[in-house]
Amino acid sequence: MRADLAVLGLGHSGLPLARAATAAGIGTIGCDPDPRTVADLAAGRAPADGSLTAPALRRMLSQGFRTTGDPAVLGRVRTVVICVDTPLGADRTLDLRPVREAARTLAPVLRPRTTVVLQSTVYPGSTEEFLRTVLEDGSGLGAGRDFHLAYAPDRLDPGDGAGADLARIPQVIGGLTPACTEAAAAFYGRLTEKVVRARGPREAETAALLETNYRQINIALINEMAVFCHDIGVDLWDVIRCAETKPFGFHAFRPGPGVGGHSVPIDPNHLSYPSRSLGYPLRMVELAQEVNARMPRYVTQRAAALLNEHGKSARGARVLLLGVTYKADLADRAGSPAEEIASRLRDLGAEVGFHDPYVQRWEAGGVAVPRADSLYEAAGAADLTVLLQNHRVYDLQGLAAKSQLLLDTRGVSPTGAAHRL
Repeated sequence: MRADLAVLGLGHSGLPLARAATAAGIGTIGCDPDPRTVADLAAGRAPADGSLTAPALRRMLSQGFRTTGDPAVLGRVRTVVICVDTPLGADRTLDLRPVREAARTLAPVLRPRTTVVLQSTVYPGSTEEFLRTVLEDGSGLGAGRDFHLAYAPDRLDPGDGAGADLARIPQVIGGLTPACTEAAAAFYGRLTEKVVRARGPREAETAALLETNYRQINIALINEMAVFCHDIGVDLWDVIRCAETKPFGFHAFRPGPGVGGHSVPIDPNHLSYPSRSLGYPLRMVELAQEVNARMPRYVTQRAAALLNEHGKSARGARVLLLGVTYKADLADRAGSPAEEIASRLRDLGAEVGFHDPYVQRWEAGGVAVPRADSLYEAAGAADLTVLLQNHRVYDLQGLAAKSQLLLDTRGVSPTGAAHRL
């Protein structure tokens, strides 16, 4: 297998990168610790999370993209990009074990002059103090001397072309040394129109956290405004419409049932890898987490209140949830608030069903949730329909007409056609 690039981790981050590299004419190998993932991709079976379509995968394979579980191939390429997932643990700290395992897989076959780039979500300091140590201990080589080491945050918008538009997104690069930065920049310069050089890996890592926490904090602000405006009888959606006409100093965010996705806010007590703690919280981030974490409970309360206002109890009510993925027109359910909302509604005694064009089977709290095959029939039969995700296939005008009650958590239904969050 002749290749210039090995992508280690074929998930929501790795596959779009592999697609962009293959399209740019870079010989690319995809590696993943999961044999099933490797086999499915090699057979042309697209991932269920929607990170890559079947036609796009077939095109990649026809262009020479290959997958393998053999770590030996990592020693035959000039560039290795680590894109493994780093999920949140139960204590809301990042689980860096996938990065450690990827590094341990790479280290024994790492050759001099190879460029290694970490693209996974990590704590500031992880590239230099965590990944570097594992690679050097396992290879006997020195980072910045024998091989190049850098960090490049994943900046793709999930579902937005799955790597097809990577060229238009500036890529931040932070290398262990200036030479490391230039080596990584030379690679990414083949994929994107603009490369932004950070002072080092810590700055690049922290830039990724700033981008994520910026989103979290502003969503939290608008979610608090949603609750406040409802309580005082103000139409928040009209407030946003008016405010976003200001040509400076304001960027519109919109409320929702919660915040999902793979880019997670870092626990405010841990701003380096988990063995170190600053000993004090970042209050803005901490409060944003608290506010956004309350939204599933608030949606449940609003649902119960709507039923009560129309003479129905939540106990025994038939509730239909529309859209259970974390983002519109994407099959990925990572961090979606839908599961908590479904569990809370069931705790109130409601009979919960769901519809999502991208999800065929779904569980909430370990219990299967019945899927509605006929959308309009199910909406007509339900005592309450709750729009959690606005997939393009949903005709909100038609759904509002068919539903007995419609709670729109996204503010996309026609004015007066539904109760908005």
